[in-house]
Amino acid sequence: MTTREDELAVLARGLDQAAGIVDTVDESDLARSTPCADWTVSALVDHLVVAPERFAQMVRGEEVDWSGPAPSRGDHRGEELRRGAADLMEAWQGVGSNDTPMGPDWQSAEVAIHTYDLVAALGRPTDGLDQEVADRGLAFMRANLKPEMREPAFGAEHTAPEDADAYERIAAFAGRAVAAG
Repeated sequence: MTTREDELAVLARGLDQAAGIVDTVDESDLARSTPCADWTVSALVDHLVVAPERFAQMVRGEEVDWSGPAPSRGDHRGEELRRGAADLMEAWQGVGSNDTPMGPDWQSAEVAIHTYDLVAALGRPTDGLDQEVADRGLAFMRANLKPEMREPAFGAEHTAPEDADAYERIAAFAGRAVAAG
Protein backbone atom coordinates (compact mmCIF):
# COMPACT_ATOMS: atom_id res chain seq x y z
CA MET A 1 0.00 0.00 0.00
CA THR A 2 1.27 3.44 -0.85
CA THR A 3 0.97 6.55 1.23
CA ARG A 4 0.26 10.14 0.30
CA GLU A 5 3.99 10.80 0.80
CA ASP A 6 4.80 8.07 -1.75
CA GLU A 7 2.39 9.63 -4.25
CA LEU A 8 3.83 13.10 -3.65
CA ALA A 9 7.40 11.87 -4.10
CA VAL A 10 6.50 10.39 -7.49
CA LEU A 11 4.62 13.53 -8.51
CA ALA A 12 7.57 15.71 -7.50
CA ARG A 13 9.94 13.59 -9.59
CA GLY A 14 7.56 13.79 -12.55
CA LEU A 15 7.31 17.57 -12.31
CA ASP A 16 11.08 17.93 -11.97
CA GLN A 17 11.60 15.66 -14.96
CA ALA A 18 9.09 17.66 -17.03
CA ALA A 19 10.81 20.91 -16.08
CA GLY A 20 14.14 19.47 -17.19
CA ILE A 21 12.69 18.58 -20.58
CA VAL A 22 11.00 21.98 -20.88
CA ASP A 23 14.44 23.54 -20.23
CA THR A 24 15.69 21.88 -23.43
CA VAL A 25 12.98 23.28 -25.69
CA ASP A 26 14.29 26.07 -27.88
CA GLU A 27 12.61 28.57 -30.18
CA SER A 28 12.97 26.30 -33.20
CA ASP A 29 10.90 23.61 -31.43
CA LEU A 30 7.91 25.77 -30.51
CA ALA A 31 6.00 25.44 -33.79
CA ARG A 32 6.30 21.63 -33.93
CA SER A 33 3.11 19.59 -33.80
CA THR A 34 2.44 17.27 -30.86
CA PRO A 35 0.35 14.17 -30.21
CA CYS A 36 -2.18 16.55 -28.60
CA ALA A 37 -4.63 17.46 -31.34
CA ASP A 38 -4.36 21.13 -32.32
CA TRP A 39 -1.46 21.86 -29.94
CA THR A 40 1.99 22.96 -30.92
CA VAL A 41 4.99 22.43 -28.66
CA SER A 42 4.52 26.04 -27.54
CA ALA A 43 0.92 25.44 -26.41
CA LEU A 44 1.85 22.12 -24.80
CA VAL A 45 4.73 23.66 -22.85
CA ASP A 46 2.53 26.53 -21.70
CA HIS A 47 -0.06 23.98 -20.52
CA LEU A 48 2.59 21.94 -18.69
CA VAL A 49 3.91 25.08 -17.02
CA VAL A 50 0.53 26.32 -15.80
CA ALA A 51 -0.79 22.90 -14.73
CA PRO A 52 0.96 22.77 -11.31
CA GLU A 53 -0.31 26.27 -10.49
CA ARG A 54 -3.86 25.23 -11.33
CA PHE A 55 -3.48 21.94 -9.48
CA ALA A 56 -2.34 23.87 -6.40
CA GLN A 57 -5.43 26.07 -6.64
CA MET A 58 -7.62 22.97 -6.83
CA VAL A 59 -5.90 21.34 -3.86
CA ARG A 60 -6.54 24.52 -1.86
CA GLY A 61 -10.22 24.39 -2.87
CA GLU A 62 -10.06 27.38 -5.18
CA GLU A 63 -12.03 27.66 -8.42
CA VAL A 64 -9.97 26.90 -11.55
CA ASP A 65 -10.84 27.58 -15.18
CA TRP A 66 -9.25 24.95 -17.45
CA SER A 67 -11.33 25.95 -20.48
CA GLY A 68 -9.08 28.56 -22.02
CA PRO A 69 -5.59 28.25 -23.41
CA ALA A 70 -2.72 28.52 -20.96
CA PRO A 71 -1.01 31.90 -20.98
CA SER A 72 2.38 32.03 -22.66
CA ARG A 73 5.22 31.88 -20.14
CA GLY A 74 8.06 33.29 -22.22
CA ASP A 75 11.66 32.19 -22.06
CA HIS A 76 11.86 30.91 -18.47
CA ARG A 77 9.36 28.08 -18.78
CA GLY A 78 11.35 25.50 -16.82
CA GLU A 79 11.80 27.93 -13.92
CA GLU A 80 8.09 28.78 -13.99
CA LEU A 81 7.19 25.09 -13.95
CA ARG A 82 9.47 24.52 -10.96
CA ARG A 83 7.87 27.46 -9.10
CA GLY A 84 4.42 26.05 -9.77
CA ALA A 85 5.58 22.59 -8.69
CA ALA A 86 6.90 23.99 -5.40
CA ASP A 87 3.57 25.75 -4.83
CA LEU A 88 1.71 22.51 -5.56
CA MET A 89 3.85 20.50 -3.15
CA GLU A 90 3.25 23.14 -0.49
CA ALA A 91 -0.50 23.05 -1.16
CA TRP A 92 -0.52 19.27 -0.72
CA GLN A 93 1.25 19.61 2.63
CA GLY A 94 -1.59 21.84 3.78
CA VAL A 95 -4.40 19.31 3.30
CA GLY A 96 -5.36 16.17 5.13
CA SER A 97 -5.48 12.81 3.40
CA ASN A 98 -9.28 12.94 3.17
CA ASP A 99 -9.60 16.64 2.26
CA THR A 100 -9.40 16.21 -1.53
CA PRO A 101 -11.49 14.00 -3.79
CA MET A 102 -8.40 12.53 -5.49
CA GLY A 103 -4.80 12.07 -4.48
CA PRO A 104 -1.66 13.19 -6.30
CA ASP A 105 -1.62 10.23 -8.69
CA TRP A 106 -4.18 11.93 -10.93
CA GLN A 107 -1.73 14.83 -11.30
CA SER A 108 1.06 12.37 -12.06
CA ALA A 109 -1.15 11.05 -14.86
CA GLU A 110 -1.50 14.51 -16.39
CA VAL A 111 2.23 15.19 -16.10
CA ALA A 112 3.14 11.78 -17.55
CA ILE A 113 0.83 12.10 -20.55
CA HIS A 114 2.11 15.54 -21.43
CA THR A 115 5.72 14.54 -20.80
CA TYR A 116 5.15 11.80 -23.35
CA ASP A 117 3.58 14.32 -25.73
CA LEU A 118 6.55 16.65 -25.38
CA VAL A 119 9.29 14.07 -25.87
CA ALA A 120 7.38 12.57 -28.81
CA ALA A 121 7.08 16.01 -30.42
CA LEU A 122 10.80 16.56 -29.89
CA GLY A 123 11.61 13.15 -31.38
CA ARG A 124 13.13 11.78 -28.19
CA PRO A 125 12.77 8.34 -26.61
CA THR A 126 10.79 7.65 -23.46
CA ASP A 127 12.90 4.80 -22.13
CA GLY A 128 15.10 7.10 -20.02
CA LEU A 129 12.14 8.70 -18.23
CA ASP A 130 11.07 7.89 -14.67
CA GLN A 131 8.71 5.01 -15.44
CA GLU A 132 7.06 5.05 -12.02
CA VAL A 133 5.47 8.43 -12.79
CA ALA A 134 3.66 6.98 -15.81
CA ASP A 135 2.94 3.65 -14.08
CA ARG A 136 1.18 5.39 -11.18
CA GLY A 137 -0.62 7.76 -13.52
CA LEU A 138 -1.82 4.91 -15.71
CA ALA A 139 -3.04 2.90 -12.72
CA PHE A 140 -5.03 5.94 -11.59
CA MET A 141 -6.49 6.48 -15.06
CA ARG A 142 -7.45 2.83 -15.53
CA ALA A 143 -9.28 2.90 -12.19
CA ASN A 144 -11.01 6.24 -12.69
CA LEU A 145 -11.38 7.23 -16.36
CA LYS A 146 -14.61 5.71 -17.58
CA PRO A 147 -15.37 5.66 -21.33
CA GLU A 148 -18.15 8.24 -20.99
CA MET A 149 -15.70 10.66 -19.30
CA ARG A 150 -13.05 10.64 -22.06
CA GLU A 151 -14.31 13.50 -24.20
CA PRO A 152 -13.10 16.16 -24.79
CA ALA A 153 -9.76 15.74 -22.99
CA PHE A 154 -9.00 12.19 -24.12
CA GLY A 155 -9.69 10.18 -27.23
CA ALA A 156 -10.56 6.53 -27.43
CA GLU A 157 -7.95 4.19 -26.03
CA HIS A 158 -5.41 2.96 -28.58
CA THR A 159 -3.56 -0.32 -28.39
CA ALA A 160 -0.02 0.17 -27.15
CA PRO A 161 2.78 -1.73 -28.87
CA GLU A 162 3.64 -5.02 -27.20
CA ASP A 163 7.03 -3.70 -26.02
CA ALA A 164 5.67 -0.32 -24.87
CA ASP A 165 7.09 1.29 -21.76
CA ALA A 166 4.92 3.01 -19.15
CA TYR A 167 4.88 6.36 -21.00
CA GLU A 168 3.82 4.75 -24.24
CA ARG A 169 1.12 2.74 -22.43
CA ILE A 170 -0.35 5.80 -20.68
CA ALA A 171 -0.25 7.76 -23.94
CA ALA A 172 -2.11 4.99 -25.77
CA PHE A 173 -4.65 4.77 -22.94
CA ALA A 174 -5.16 8.53 -23.24
CA GLY A 175 -5.93 8.21 -26.94
CA ARG A 176 -2.54 8.83 -28.53
CA ALA A 177 -1.40 6.70 -31.46
CA VAL A 178 1.88 5.19 -30.28
CA ALA A 179 4.20 3.59 -32.83
CA ALA A 180 6.23 0.48 -32.09
CA GLY A 181 9.88 1.07 -31.31
